[in-house]
Amino acid sequence: MKGKKWIIVLAGAVVTVLLLRGFVFTSYIIPSSGMENSLYQGDRIIVNKWSYGLRLPCMSLLSYHRWNSRPVKSGDIVVFNNPVSLSQPVIDRRQTFISRCIATPGEEIILDSLYNPTASIEKAGPDRKQLYSYPKEKGRTMDSLLQVLALTGNELMGKNEHEYVRSFSRYEMYLLEQAITNISWILPLQSISEENLKTITIPAQGKTVKIHPWSAMLYCNTLVLHEDIRAEVKNDSLYINGKPVTEYTFTKDYYWMASNNSINLADSRLFGLVPHDHIIGRATFVWFSKEPHTGLFDGYRWNRFFRRQGAAAGF
Repeated sequence: MKGKKWIIVLAGAVVTVLLLRGFVFTSYIIPSSGMENSLYQGDRIIVNKWSYGLRLPCMSLLSYHRWNSRPVKSGDIVVFNNPVSLSQPVIDRRQTFISRCIATPGEEIILDSLYNPTASIEKAGPDRKQLYSYPKEKGRTMDSLLQVLALTGNELMGKNEHEYVRSFSRYEMYLLEQAITNISWILPLQSISEENLKTITIPAQGKTVKIHPWSAMLYCNTLVLHEDIRAEVKNDSLYINGKPVTEYTFTKDYYWMASNNSINLADSRLFGLVPHDHIIGRATFVWFSKEPHTGLFDGYRWNRFFRRQGAAAGF
């Protein structure tokens, strides 16, 4: 009898864990440095599946349903399914991504010619990184500053005959500004001309969006991938079912996702807009953190264990 009780208890525990993982929360490991300095490679995070309403699992059988649906907020770090995985038609079986939402349905975002966000960059938080260059003769000075300010892991991103290139977050630049009287020798890698800046409207369900030459391809891909519409771009004009259009009313809510590290292209610059039905949940806290490629007894980031989302937690 005691053996049967233990089997029942164990089976009940397994069922409980599976139900919690499927309907309440789940754990994900951060595989790359794309979200530094908010989330580090090797962090394990808990994702709350109720943050934006519970998306029912088994979408191949139940199709898409969400209980108590709520919108994603700007600034949230979000886990979602790959929006351009053509080889897997079932959304919840696709690869999972994590990025920070910086534009929500109905909002406008200003992008440069490479789809880098500009005016909305403050929504990505102080940890978002950008590329900067500085003269080679300042190399030793920079190395000393990085050591004094404890800005570890900041490796050279590139160099040419006269310059070095590194990536810095806004917070890291603030620290450098406090440490250097004249910081004019550290410059953004690329200056953006206003004529190259374009406004994109993030589609909202039931709202009509104007189509411009610079947004035609983005919206075309969105229509083909997520609205099941036959569309194409000819001479910077959007054609739907063979007819040119200058506006379209979308049937879903969409979001613009950005990685913290600007050199990491695994965000909306690469895969475009993310529809609400691809959203899994919000990253709530780091429960475990260990540096990659370290031994069993070292590499643990003890100060990151059980760090909650928020400014104090570095999210």
